[in-house]
Amino acid sequence: MKFFKVNVFILGFTMLIVSCSSVKKEKDVKHIDEILSSNTIKVKAALKDLKTFDSFPRTISKNHSKWEQVGVKDWCSGFWPGVLWYAYEFSGDQDLKQAAENFTAPLKTIAYSKALDHDIGFQIYNSYGNGYRLTGNPEYKKVLLAAADTLATLYNPLVGSIHSWPMKPQYPHNTIIDNMINLELLFWAAKNGGSKRLYDIAESHAEVSMKHLVRPDYSTYHLGAFDDKTGAFIRGVAHQGYADDSMWARGQTWGIYGFAFTYRETGREDFLKTAIGLADKFLERLPEDGMPFWDFDDPKIPNAPKDASAAAVAACGLLDLSGLVKDAKLKETYFNAAKRFIDILSSDAYLSKNNNQALLLHSTGHHPKNSEIDVPIIYADYYFMEALLRLKRMETNKNNS
Repeated sequence: MKFFKVNVFILGFTMLIVSCSSVKKEKDVKHIDEILSSNTIKVKAALKDLKTFDSFPRTISKNHSKWEQVGVKDWCSGFWPGVLWYAYEFSGDQDLKQAAENFTAPLKTIAYSKALDHDIGFQIYNSYGNGYRLTGNPEYKKVLLAAADTLATLYNPLVGSIHSWPMKPQYPHNTIIDNMINLELLFWAAKNGGSKRLYDIAESHAEVSMKHLVRPDYSTYHLGAFDDKTGAFIRGVAHQGYADDSMWARGQTWGIYGFAFTYRETGREDFLKTAIGLADKFLERLPEDGMPFWDFDDPKIPNAPKDASAAAVAACGLLDLSGLVKDAKLKETYFNAAKRFIDILSSDAYLSKNNNQALLLHSTGHHPKNSEIDVPIIYADYYFMEALLRLKRMETNKNNS
């Protein structure tokens, strides 16, 4: 009888723990929904001032409240349509869907023009890619496949990577860490009717980046310069970082995100090891408040600018990585780190609220050029929305399992 009572107590206690855990997860999802709902309202409100579909929000200068806009060829042009697609994905609002379609359409020309740089992935995959994922529009698929072929024209087989910035002749062939993100377009295309060569290019580019842009301590160079005739590595360069041997925050997160999905697409353990190394290095160097400085080695720290965009990209990459690693402790570490970034970005310190049309404050674009420092930038908003939607899906799946 005593044994029976003990077991009933244990069973009841276990059920209570499960019930409390379930309630907490439901509260987590509700909180995410509240942030997404608020973001969606802001995005829709901004449309009242954005009537020209081939002009795209990029940044908001200090003491201003409205988006400054750029043209189709700007590397940031795909982020605003992507934000609209994410807002539509959350809300189902048909007006947002129409707006997303309107702002996506002008980018079509990029897919069929001569490739100017590697940013085709940012421009087309974020716009047409999200649009195709959510609507299945066959015309969007055609544009995506054409864009992948256009991006592939920048591949140099002697180096084994995509030429990121042809407009910078001081680096005969250059590959930047940002370019890892654009590989997702090539991997997608190879699985959806494109040439197997696109997969091979993406894998080779990741391999070259892993070998030359990732340092032995798992910090990263922004740019690797190569001899375009022999393929030989010349040197690593900071470019947007503080110094050639410093750790530029957003560059580190491009690497986390890019190597995570590259592992998912290829199954290569060396890519997973690289993603883990980059993530651990990034988390290890975070300041106490959890928000990265624009460069971890800026001598002005703790008075250096922060970079909310790096935190948003990190959140996306870490959520992805948490679902790829096999070790349970690592899964929890990366998942919780991503949630912390999202919590910080969702706080009063970083949410724009009524300050301006953006979702987030305090991003840093190109610090060495004194450009876009401590201001809202559209790609921070894009990856913030992506991170929130990723987290919502993961929390919902946990609740249903």
